[in-house]
Amino acid sequence: MFGGPAIRLLRQSIGLVLVVVVWQLGARTWLGATTPAPTDVVDAGWQLATSGELWHHLAASTRRVAIGLAIGITIGTLLGVAAGLVRVAEDLINAPVQVLRMMPAVALVPVFIIWFGIDDVFKIALIIVAPIFPMYVNVFAGIRSVDQKLIEAAESLNLTRFELMRFILLPGALPQTFVGLRQALGIGWLVLVVAEMQTTTVGLGFVMNDAKEYLRTDQIFLVLVIYAVLGLVTDFAVRLLEKRFLRWRNGFEGR
Repeated sequence: MFGGPAIRLLRQSIGLVLVVVVWQLGARTWLGATTPAPTDVVDAGWQLATSGELWHHLAASTRRVAIGLAIGITIGTLLGVAAGLVRVAEDLINAPVQVLRMMPAVALVPVFIIWFGIDDVFKIALIIVAPIFPMYVNVFAGIRSVDQKLIEAAESLNLTRFELMRFILLPGALPQTFVGLRQALGIGWLVLVVAEMQTTTVGLGFVMNDAKEYLRTDQIFLVLVIYAVLGLVTDFAVRLLEKRFLRWRNGFEGR
């Protein structure tokens, strides 16, 4: 009765609408000196969009994060699969990965600038590192959480190691893998912000830095909103894929 698609969409929109309303009221009253109203942010976005400048910077940022995430997610997934399937690989991989995982990506900025300079290679390299660890941890955990009884049943049917991996282990690890994918995408966008706040001449980070120099808070908030929207869009896309590939899972979805 209360869980139809239209009702759920309405409920999900209420919180966002309230945030925008409070933001608008606050910007017009007690926060007016330092905070632009949503209408001001929309106006700034319209000006940058119609001039073509916004699309130029957005394309640069999207390209960086797409390349970095694709490489990082692939590396993390392969490491997780190897460590999850083979104990020797786990012994070789797990310890160094866990040590490196404790290092925040932000702390690598000075080192990466020394190694790669300040061009796109530095930014993409920093983004590559970020998703490796959530993908590794979740893929590894997903494989190791497969019910042992399923393994025994597969062995009783004389499935080969490859068939066991293809039909039992990897499908069983998919739910946890999608959790890691959502985490990896979120972290990737956060690291993009950090990377683009360094010396750059193109990208959303450049727009934010340039706006800071001229006290254009409307453009600063515009970039923040764009980052948030891009993150939400990618997360929504992963959730759609999750529903598509995990239709067989009959899990609890709340009431």
